[in-house]
Amino acid sequence: MSLFKKQFMRPDDGDDIEIAADGIVIEPPADAAEPAPEEAEEPAPEEAEEPVADEDEIVTEEEAIDISPEVAKTAVFPVVDKPPQINMNTQEIEITREIVLDDSMIKDAKKGKKRRKMDPAKKEMLLKTWSKISPAAAFICALLITFIVVRVGVKVVYNKLAQPVDPSDPTPVVVEIPKGSGASAIAKILYEAGGEGNPGLIKNKAVFKVYVDFMNKSSGLKAGTYILSRNMSISDIVNIICTGNPPRASVKFTISEGMTVESIANKLVEKGILKSGDRFLELCKTGEAFTNSHWFVKQLVDEGRPDRVYMLEGYLFPDTYEVYEDATEEEVITKMLDRFNEIYSRKYIERAEELDLTMDQVVILASIIEKEAKPFDFNKVSAVFYSRTALDMPLYSDATLGYILKTNAMEFSPAELDTDSPYNTYKYKGLPAGPISNPGVAAIEAALYPNEQYIEEGYLFFCLMDPNTGALVFAKTAEEHAANVEKYRPLWGN
Repeated sequence: MSLFKKQFMRPDDGDDIEIAADGIVIEPPADAAEPAPEEAEEPAPEEAEEPVADEDEIVTEEEAIDISPEVAKTAVFPVVDKPPQINMNTQEIEITREIVLDDSMIKDAKKGKKRRKMDPAKKEMLLKTWSKISPAAAFICALLITFIVVRVGVKVVYNKLAQPVDPSDPTPVVVEIPKGSGASAIAKILYEAGGEGNPGLIKNKAVFKVYVDFMNKSSGLKAGTYILSRNMSISDIVNIICTGNPPRASVKFTISEGMTVESIANKLVEKGILKSGDRFLELCKTGEAFTNSHWFVKQLVDEGRPDRVYMLEGYLFPDTYEVYEDATEEEVITKMLDRFNEIYSRKYIERAEELDLTMDQVVILASIIEKEAKPFDFNKVSAVFYSRTALDMPLYSDATLGYILKTNAMEFSPAELDTDSPYNTYKYKGLPAGPISNPGVAAIEAALYPNEQYIEEGYLFFCLMDPNTGALVFAKTAEEHAANVEKYRPLWGN
């Protein structure tokens, strides 16, 4: 180590002393003469002077900052000399040095510690390990993302296209699967099973084929005749075709215009569809079982009609239906309510609003028209009822009284005419408590579109003219009407 030399004077003599950088005092020999001039040496290259801190910047003991050994080993700090001190015991001058630190140096030292915190060998080992596992990790992540996307996509497609075409439609549809038909041919048959303009048994042919292939059931599809329905899902249909179960027997029945709830129940029993009409009648009486599936039934039930005989009277639309032989009462009623909902279109609703009538009022009036006349006279009878209502007259409908008395008679005794019932339009003005039959399209349209000419000309009465054709004769006054009754009564066979 090179010496750091300085010259000082002792206070008691004028001899020079030489002080080494480590504080050791070097005295010259007493008899030493003046030193001979030394030979000139080549000047050593100048070294950059290290900055010397001011006394104000020297860190005191109270301000000292704790530097960890690890940082101290690797850090380079500036060093300054403290003022010389005389040791009173040894009479020697001592020179000490101190490290001067500022905040930036401390931060740099700590950053260096952080940068060198991980052992290079360990770091290299980790990098090698990561380089080996990173491709596998990336592949696993990609595989996981693909799985999630595919799973969600399949679920969305299944919910949208593989579910039943119409969960509430149990209508039997006969399907013939020819021998040798593959999945694509069967998909086409099922898709077109409803006929032109009607939905088939599946929503999408491609989804059917993909499902069959995915479930590995292509080879299990069997030829034959099957009775399926739109409330079956693709999986239900595929299972039936693969198992080759014999088709369920179905039966057709026709509800004619003007039939009542009770006459419909009797017909279903006669056709063997129902063993008893009791439950059918009970369901029609309250209608509560169908409030969630049919908005118009809910409206009727919510309004509350305690005087009504059957809540669903008027809404079991007359048509030809096909159901399974073992169909339940709910399934049969649902089919007829669905059909009514299809027929009573937005056009009818808007027309009723123009006339300031509710849907139920239109159905009630249509049910009376249906029982009072034949289709060719519907709009004329409708005009008579509109005219009577406008004049604040009772409707005087024989059909409404016949509904409550359960008779088709055309004339009634004074006692019968005085029957106290909200269905008796001889006794009470306005429409009866509810429909008296289940009207068809023609009667509904007649209730919405009465004959304007008959209204303008003031026709107020009608009676049966020809029992064979059902044609009616109309009159404007009570006298004309009485003459017509007297003239055609012999033909009625009452």
